[in-house]
Amino acid sequence: MAKLLDKQRYKCALAAMQTVQAIDRAIPVLHSGPGCAQKLSDGTGSSGYFSPNIFPCTSINEKDVVFGGVKKLHSTIDNALKVIDADMYVVLTGCIPEIVGDDTGEVVSEFADSDKPVIYAPTAGFKGNNYKGHEQVVDAIIDQYLEKAEARQKGLVNIWADVPYQDLYWLGNLRELENLLKEIGLTPNTIFGYNRGIDNINKIPYAEFNLVISPWVSLKNAKKMERKLGIPYLHYKTLPIGAFETSKFLREVGKYANLDENKVEEVIAEHEKYYYYLIERYADLFLENRVINKQFSVVADAHYALGIAKFLTNDLGLIPAKQFITDDTPKEYREAIAEEFKELNYGLQAEAVFETDGYKIHEAIKEHDYHGYPLILGGYYDKEVTEDLSGNFLNISWPVNDKVVFDDFIVGYTGGIRLIEDIYTVAVQRQCHLL
Repeated sequence: MAKLLDKQRYKCALAAMQTVQAIDRAIPVLHSGPGCAQKLSDGTGSSGYFSPNIFPCTSINEKDVVFGGVKKLHSTIDNALKVIDADMYVVLTGCIPEIVGDDTGEVVSEFADSDKPVIYAPTAGFKGNNYKGHEQVVDAIIDQYLEKAEARQKGLVNIWADVPYQDLYWLGNLRELENLLKEIGLTPNTIFGYNRGIDNINKIPYAEFNLVISPWVSLKNAKKMERKLGIPYLHYKTLPIGAFETSKFLREVGKYANLDENKVEEVIAEHEKYYYYLIERYADLFLENRVINKQFSVVADAHYALGIAKFLTNDLGLIPAKQFITDDTPKEYREAIAEEFKELNYGLQAEAVFETDGYKIHEAIKEHDYHGYPLILGGYYDKEVTEDLSGNFLNISWPVNDKVVFDDFIVGYTGGIRLIEDIYTVAVQRQCHLL
C-alpha cells in the first residue's frame, strides 16, 4: 500500500543541483524532464551567478522515453561548454533517464578531454532525497575528478557539514567554522560558498584530515576519501552551538590534529569569557520571563535537531521533550544518533523520533504536556500547530518562509548568542502582547 507523507521536509535527490550551485562557478547540467529545476528551487538565496532558470537541461519528453535521450544529453553538454562560462560542469540525472536506462556515464566520458571538467552524479528522485543527492555529488568529485596527492599540507583540513540551501545557515556556519579552526592554528578548506570553488576542490587531496561535522551527512564521502585518497577523518557528530559544545569541539579537534594544547585553551578561554559576560547581562530575562516554558522540541534534520537540543539543554538549562528528526536518516545511523540525545548535562535525556510525516509530528506535539507554553524550533510547517498551543515558534529549518538569511549563522560561541537572541526576541514580543 502506498504511503502518503504530509509536509515532508526534504526534496528529491535531483535537488543536489543546489549542492553544485553552492560551489562557486560550478553549474548543474540537468538530464531530466522540463520544469524540475524550477520546482526544486525554493528561492532561499539560490539565484546568484547561475540561476535555476537558466540551468542547461535536456528537457526530455515522451519521444526520449521511447528512443532514449543520450543524443540530446550530448548536445546539451556540448552547447553548455560553448556558451556558459563555468569552472566545472556537473551532469545530474532525473528519474526518466534512469528509468529508461540512458548511459549518462558513457556520454560524460566523451568529454574527458574538455578544457573544463565534466562529471556526473546519478540523482534520480526515486533513489533518495537531496541529502543523499548531496553525497552523490561529492562522491562524483572524488571518483571522477580528484587524484591522490603525493604530499600533505601541514594543518590543512577539509570541512564537511550540512547540505547547502537545505540548511538555512549553511554559508555563515561554514565561514564561522573556518574562523574557529584558524584561531587554533589550522588552515580550513571548504568548497562551498563565496570564492571557494575549483581551487578549493583541488586542495582536497592535500589535507591532513577531513573534518565531518554532522550526525551522518558526508560520513560516507569521508570514508571514500580515506580509501581512495588516503585522507583520514575525524567525525564530530554534533554541530557545535554555544560555549559548552564549541569548547568541547575545539579541544577534540586540537587533540586530533596534535595542536598546542595551551594555544587551544587560550582561544577557548577568551571566547567563553565574552560568551558568559553576555549571558550574565540577560540573566534576569532567562530566569523571570513568563512566556517560554522550560520544555522544548526541535523539528529538523539530524544535524540541527541534535545540535540545537544539546545547546538548549547544556547551555540554557531547558528541558528536552521529544525531538523530531525529519531527514529520513538512513537506518544504519539511527541508533548511534539516538544515543547522542541521551548524553546531555544534568543527567537529562531526550527521546529522538525519526519521522518524515508532518501530520504524525504535529499529533505528537499536541499530545505532549509541555507544562506551559511550548518552545518549538522547526520548519514553517510547525508554526500553526505551535500557535494553536499558545507556544513560541522559531523557524530554523526547511521550509523557511518567515525570514531571509544572507550569511547569518548559529554555530560556535557567537552563533549560540545569535540563536538565543532570536529565541528570546520571540519571547519578549509575546510578553509585550500579553501586558
